[in-house]
Amino acid sequence: MQVLQKKPQDIKRPSLSSQDSYRGRFAPSPSGLLHFGSLIAALASFLDAKATIDANGNQGKWLVRIEDIDPPREKVGASTAILTTLEAFGLHWDEDVLYQSQQTARYKHTLNELKRQQLSYYCQCTRNEIKKLGGIYQGHCRTQKNSKEESATRLINQYGLYQFNDIFQGHICCDKKLAEEDFIIHRKDKLFAYQLAVVHDDIYQNISHVIRGCDLLEPTARQLTLYATLNKKAPQYGHIPLAVTKPGFKLSKQNKATAIDNNNPQPALISALLFLGQNPDRYLVHEKVPDIINWAIKHWDREKVAKVKEINIELN
Repeated sequence: MQVLQKKPQDIKRPSLSSQDSYRGRFAPSPSGLLHFGSLIAALASFLDAKATIDANGNQGKWLVRIEDIDPPREKVGASTAILTTLEAFGLHWDEDVLYQSQQTARYKHTLNELKRQQLSYYCQCTRNEIKKLGGIYQGHCRTQKNSKEESATRLINQYGLYQFNDIFQGHICCDKKLAEEDFIIHRKDKLFAYQLAVVHDDIYQNISHVIRGCDLLEPTARQLTLYATLNKKAPQYGHIPLAVTKPGFKLSKQNKATAIDNNNPQPALISALLFLGQNPDRYLVHEKVPDIINWAIKHWDREKVAKVKEINIELN
């Protein structure tokens, strides 16, 4: 069967109205060095931003955020190493890097506002207790008079949003019961929960599009609920397939995936473009990094990204 390739001029370019501007972001945690799976997510979010042109002819903005709010998981020097790698691969950000560790006062303000509006409560239930009840939190502490000490803070989930339209995957329907759960926004160990921090920062940075891996499909439902609770417009979400070495085993820092090579970025860039379905010209592997990136921006086609949650890859 012959497959017809689209010419560059035939590619449907993402576009925006004159009232809108594209602001995307890549938000790694400094728990290790960037690996091939990280590169795929960074590259996809970068290309989707830079290939999108607004009514005034301007490219989208691409921001980098370091999600450093979980010190026990962080590696010394990882934040700097991540930024060095992004630059080596030609992925240059448009504004100052935002560090979540510097947003504590803003997170506390949001927590206090939710508490003041009686949209949250203190919970002392343990994971084991919830697991014994089927794994879904049943709102036990909503009516309890728990103190702040030794407690997590849960959001009162008024919406239970569990469906959304994804840029790449189409209509998504998440686990309804999980999406209706009162979820944690401040942990018992006094660390801010991912859901609170990521939504707060996307609002603060005026993020319009979030391009990331399919491992975050389910958390998207909770984030949409938090946007609704805060009465803020949610960004458009697009989830790309995960790179897995076998079913259910994704490339990740936790799984000790090998770091990508800053000194020889071209092969990994070409492999990432192939993974994303972009069919780069083979000669590009011999070109300079900026030439590969320019080609990728010019030829970026959302429709070529696979509508699957995982893609098996072979590690060299």
